[in-house]
Amino acid sequence: MLLAARSNDQRQQVKAAYKRAYGKDLVSALKSELGGLFEDLVVALMTPPALFDAMQLQKAIKGAGTDDDVLIEILASRTGDQIKDISKVYKKELGGKLEKDVCGDTSGHYQKLLVILLQGARETEVQEDRIEEDAKELYAAGEGKFGTDEEKFISILGNRSVEHLRRVFDAYRKISGCEIEESIEGETTGNLENLLLAVVKCVRSVPAFFAESLYRSMRRAGTDDDTLIRIMVSRSDVDMLDIRACFKRTYGASLYTTIQEDTTGDYQKALLYLCGGND
Repeated sequence: MLLAARSNDQRQQVKAAYKRAYGKDLVSALKSELGGLFEDLVVALMTPPALFDAMQLQKAIKGAGTDDDVLIEILASRTGDQIKDISKVYKKELGGKLEKDVCGDTSGHYQKLLVILLQGARETEVQEDRIEEDAKELYAAGEGKFGTDEEKFISILGNRSVEHLRRVFDAYRKISGCEIEESIEGETTGNLENLLLAVVKCVRSVPAFFAESLYRSMRRAGTDDDTLIRIMVSRSDVDMLDIRACFKRTYGASLYTTIQEDTTGDYQKALLYLCGGND
């Protein structure tokens, strides 16, 4: 449990010190002693964040079929700088171009929005003079016409700054009488709908987005351990306290207790360390 109670930076220092002291790779040594979900979790914990995300994306693309849930989760929730780091590490450590690999496995409007997100070039400022205009354009592109102008949704939601979009969503509600999520659900389908909704949710609150994903990973027939491990590892150093607060507020139960109910053994103990405590 020593590793689960440390930050990723500290774990990388432990890994380097182990190599200096014993001339061996710590991850290989751990893998030889562990098994199952606990091994998966520990190996994930020992991986630097950008490489972990890059490996998750590669696995999502290169496997039999595409795991679109993973593509959507990572690319909708990471900052521009994080996405640029992931792309660099993907090329250096995994020997491929992330954008090319994503394009090879996706198509249509869904692919276009993924490619925009992969640029990591979202605007940083609020454009006061564009807030009302963007809200009207989104309304005209969806609710206000027969058929949907997906390009307009992709352009505005993919490029505007987070704070700008929050203001646009408020203006949209006043114009249309409904939330932007309702319009997306009514106007789009499939992976594009899921990606647009993830972008909107992350604009509103990244911790709330992950609280919902964690809840869904455990409150189904059988636990989705891949998702549980991925989120707990990738967010433990980032915003776990906020995720816990969102989880408790939304579902009326603590994340800690929910993990206790859905997992067992050393795997459970390590996850509870990452959770950081009971609310």
